[in-house]
Amino acid sequence: MAEHTTWDTVILGAGAAGMMCATQSGGSTLLLDHAKAPGEKIRISGGGRCNFTNLYASPENFLSANPHFCKSALSRYTQWDFIDLVARHGIAYHEKTLGQLFCDNSAKDIIAMLQSEMAQAGATLWLETTIDSVDHDGTDFSVTLTRQGRQHRLTTRNLVLATGGKSIPKMGATGLAYDIARQFGLAVTDTRAGLVPFTFSDARFKPISGVAHPVRATADGKAFEEAMLFTHRGLSGPVMLQISSYWRESQPISINLFPDSDPFETLRARRQAQGRRNLTTELASLLPARLVDHLAEQMDLSGNLADQSDSALRHLCDALQNWQMVPTGTEGYRTAEVTLGGIDTDMLSSKTMEAKAVKGLYAIGEAVDVTGWLGGFNFQWAWSSGWAAGQAIAQSRA
Repeated sequence: MAEHTTWDTVILGAGAAGMMCATQSGGSTLLLDHAKAPGEKIRISGGGRCNFTNLYASPENFLSANPHFCKSALSRYTQWDFIDLVARHGIAYHEKTLGQLFCDNSAKDIIAMLQSEMAQAGATLWLETTIDSVDHDGTDFSVTLTRQGRQHRLTTRNLVLATGGKSIPKMGATGLAYDIARQFGLAVTDTRAGLVPFTFSDARFKPISGVAHPVRATADGKAFEEAMLFTHRGLSGPVMLQISSYWRESQPISINLFPDSDPFETLRARRQAQGRRNLTTELASLLPARLVDHLAEQMDLSGNLADQSDSALRHLCDALQNWQMVPTGTEGYRTAEVTLGGIDTDMLSSKTMEAKAVKGLYAIGEAVDVTGWLGGFNFQWAWSSGWAAGQAIAQSRA
């Protein structure tokens, strides 16, 4: 016989969005998760230091079928609100680069902060819990689950989908939020891996695996400037993760190996002063030597600088500033930091995150078709959307 309890709010998923929602929803709130500890993706993020937000977070840093959807939540709970929360808990942090804020100590500090806020709000957390079924009788939701070998049946007025997307399945990621959304008639857009390394079936970069260099990379007209890393399987590094969210299968990507300088003018000036030096030697003073060796297999880098006409130098520099290639694919959900796509924003209120057609059903965080750039933006969406839903739930009870 299943134990039966009644709650004001049940939140599925004790990640960033779910925990933030639980700090705001008030009343009797129950947070459920299959993991042994809450906030597992928070714990491993940022090399264990959690890039918890970005100083420059704005709607322009997000991808969605409806680019306007995220504006309401982001404007009502901003990066400054979360930074203030972090400061109130005495968590030391620093800006790493490009507005990215990291904990000085550990990502666990953010998890502990959220747990403290949840406890203060009176929320209950159940871990190592499996959701068996979800139903709705026209008024309330019924959730059947298994916990510690026992079955429970919960009745709740509000159900929040905060189980994330499909990225990093080894941590237990599933499409549960999408399945429940579809069950209640909510459309789900196509999903794919985002913020993920590229792969090449010919392992062309294996000989220079480990080489890194700052570049400007472009996919589908969107460009980013950061470090690129050559790997055994393909291309990684911050700039590749960024453009992966814009890339589609069989599309080319373009790499500018000199994003902040003019190699033509540099080599032309050196030809005047040091024309007898090898072209490869001069390039190796501007690029990693192993990368130059790799490029020498793809293009003619023979001869001295003096042998190169202006036209030849210009042709070479154009190739180095627009290095085109077509990846075979990406590493997929296995290593993707986020899932692109998700619960269709047309189905939700941008102010409350509540389903327009199903009263009391909310969707937040990565489960929704809102995906941020690399650099703390996805955590900010989790905080903002979780806060918006929590506030709406609290006000609906008032």
